[in-house]
Amino acid sequence: MFRSTRESRSCFRRSLAPAALLALVTMAGAQQPATPPASRTYNIELIVFRAAAGPGASEDWSSPGVRPARGGDGENTSGAAQVGRFVGSLPATQLQLNDLKTRLSSGGAYIPVAHVAWSQTASTWGSRAGFTLQKLGVSVPGLSGLVSLERGSFLHLGVQLKYATGPGGPTYDLTETRRVKFYERNYFDHPAFGVIAVVTPTQGARPAGR
Repeated sequence: MFRSTRESRSCFRRSLAPAALLALVTMAGAQQPATPPASRTYNIELIVFRAAAGPGASEDWSSPGVRPARGGDGENTSGAAQVGRFVGSLPATQLQLNDLKTRLSSGGAYIPVAHVAWSQTASTWGSRAGFTLQKLGVSVPGLSGLVSLERGSFLHLGVQLKYATGPGGPTYDLTETRRVKFYERNYFDHPAFGVIAVVTPTQGARPAGR
């Protein structure tokens, strides 16, 4: 009888050990704090291009083309407003849109004028806080403006760009904010010039979808 009881206790301890280990692992994972949205970093890459022939002369494309964020996003903010922090420029080895830049250059209809990538945290939705092209490392004659990344319930990328064609020529304005998803290519279009951008998390970046 004694031997049977000892064996029963041994079997009980053996069955308890895996369960206890699983509980410890689960508790350890639960105790790890989640990364606050304000401190998450994102990689942004964009190409600015212009039309090779310029817009048609039948319309005045120099007037501002302002398009706010797409409706129906159900955005909201909570807590104190945050302003995005510039983390740093990305090396050429991390660029994901080189193939697209090559196709734009070889197609003849468009001319890439800037290609840049960087990491940053997001600003609070509605702040419209952004970084100048100069801050991002873009130095193209006639091209100026801001690029902003904001997070509320969703992530939004915005551009407020101006492109002057030269002395005495028209100045074109591209202002648009849109909801973005990771790895998707986003097009901010204008008849005179445009932007193609992709946003990825700093962890687990993969080539942008085609």
